[in-house]
Amino acid sequence: MKEMFKIKGTYAYLFALFLNAFTDLGHKIIIQNTVFKMYDGEIQIVLTAIVNALILLPFIMVFTPAGFLADKFPKNKVMTFAAALAVVLTLLITLSYYMGWFELSFFLTFLLATQSAIYSPAKYGYIKELVGNKFISAGNAAVQAATMVAIMSGMGIFSFLFEFMLHDYTTADEILKQIAPLGWLLVLNSVAEFYLISMLPNKQRVPSDRKFSMKKYITGLYLRKNMKTITRKPMILQAIFALSVYWGVSQVAIAVFPEYAKSVMGISNTVYVNGVLGLTIIGIIIGSIMAARFSKYFIQVGMVPFSAIGMGVSLLLIPVFDRLEPIAVLFFTFGLFSGMFIVPLNAFIQKHAPGVHLGTILAGNNFIQNIFMVILLGMTTLLAFYGGVDSTSLFYAVATLTFVMAFFVSRQHLLMFAWFVGELLLSFRYDFVFKGAEKVPHTGAVLLMANHVSWLDWLIVPFPVERRTIFMMERSIYHWPIAHSFFKWGEAIPVSARAAKDAFKQVHNYVKHGRLITLFPEGGITRTENIQKFQRGYEIAVKGEKGVIVPAYIGGMWGSRFSRSKKHFVEKRSLWRRKVTVIYGDPVPLSTSAAELQTIIEKLKEEYYAQ
Repeated sequence: MKEMFKIKGTYAYLFALFLNAFTDLGHKIIIQNTVFKMYDGEIQIVLTAIVNALILLPFIMVFTPAGFLADKFPKNKVMTFAAALAVVLTLLITLSYYMGWFELSFFLTFLLATQSAIYSPAKYGYIKELVGNKFISAGNAAVQAATMVAIMSGMGIFSFLFEFMLHDYTTADEILKQIAPLGWLLVLNSVAEFYLISMLPNKQRVPSDRKFSMKKYITGLYLRKNMKTITRKPMILQAIFALSVYWGVSQVAIAVFPEYAKSVMGISNTVYVNGVLGLTIIGIIIGSIMAARFSKYFIQVGMVPFSAIGMGVSLLLIPVFDRLEPIAVLFFTFGLFSGMFIVPLNAFIQKHAPGVHLGTILAGNNFIQNIFMVILLGMTTLLAFYGGVDSTSLFYAVATLTFVMAFFVSRQHLLMFAWFVGELLLSFRYDFVFKGAEKVPHTGAVLLMANHVSWLDWLIVPFPVERRTIFMMERSIYHWPIAHSFFKWGEAIPVSARAAKDAFKQVHNYVKHGRLITLFPEGGITRTENIQKFQRGYEIAVKGEKGVIVPAYIGGMWGSRFSRSKKHFVEKRSLWRRKVTVIYGDPVPLSTSAAELQTIIEKLKEEYYAQ
């Protein structure tokens, strides 16, 4: 991740996004706090929902133009235009504060959101252009962290200054007049953002000759065409829907909590309310960093179902409590899982979207997400105002919706989910370092072959490889009552001394179909730490087939409780965790003999001990 920050423009880009989110959030906080001070009960929920809807609607309305601009023009130029527009709008907002025009300030929320809607596809599309696929997860994590820090800072700073500057008042207009100097802070941020964006390099390699037709836009032809572009890749569409449900749920939770705090806990100070919501932001920042860590080698979509379940549990427990402290912890955990949910899905969309349609797909992502948010906020408004549904029931409702979403993403990413849980559990005890994992080909038949040190080797060796592996295992373990279904589902190959021929027939079939297979040619776990003589069974299994062998050496597991060492010890330690290093060698032909392969892995062992 450190290498990413050496790329020219990275710091200016991230700081500009920080200022953009800080400005948008600042005005929203001022309006929401004014609503909070002036209204109670269902009216407060409804007005808060309307404020959020005004922010969301532009993303639906300008879906097509925003995508067109991001694909037609250099994304840095689109962002520069949007930043200049923000300067004009913040000046108008400041004027409305000083004049005490609450209704105009309310409406300007919509115009500021329109500017953000134009800005957004270019902003997110620029990540891939700036840092490339290599750092796409880290780039998304950095953007998410910068945005969340801005939101958290905005909530804290604007809420504190709002309360500090506010004295006696009877109307919303009077409140705005008292806090009017805050408008200049919005203007200053917008000017600084414009300056930073104008410094970003142009990354558009090929000029676009696209033309915009107002007739096609008004008749909805563009909308239908753009939606077809999005639906061509079902995996991208599914990721967009998952994000849409998340943002809808989070918007409802944010809209409902102030009323819950006021009616259930008796809290009327906006600093406390926004402080709890600020903990959600801290959680998102930490979750985003964790997502980048787990996606160091590839986009770890296994985090998606895991974090969805975590978010559902957090929301379900919030209405159980009527004290601020446990609720603050639950909002923090909701944010933590949110960061681990958002980053891999956004990175997945950006990576798999065709470059020529990236802006359209990202704008479509905004379009569908905001439709979900508007619908859920509309339902919240109707349930609260006409149905008399209280904030507690609304929390239970969004928790249920989150669990439904978790069920579907778990089905979609079940195998990656299982591998991620395994990696997560082992990471508490082991600090894994993978060197040369990029040498494993992304396509074609591959035998991933390593020394055999412990019972966990079959899990450890494939961790940094995005392709899921097939592995061989002892037949007696394969038939364990509870684990058998899991091993069968994971396409494990059972092997024993009596059934070795059948096992290698399966290996041959998988190689023929271009699969990745993890094998341990020693035939068993070493009892002496030394690499045992490699067995030749695989040579017959792959004879005449095309593909490569990627050799690997596992260092650091000998002496662990999962090895056959009589004494337990640690060669290298990272804080309290055992440091385990896996070194991957250069691919060699499938025809490489067992003796030649053993020599190669012996050299990787020497490389490990030479470190």
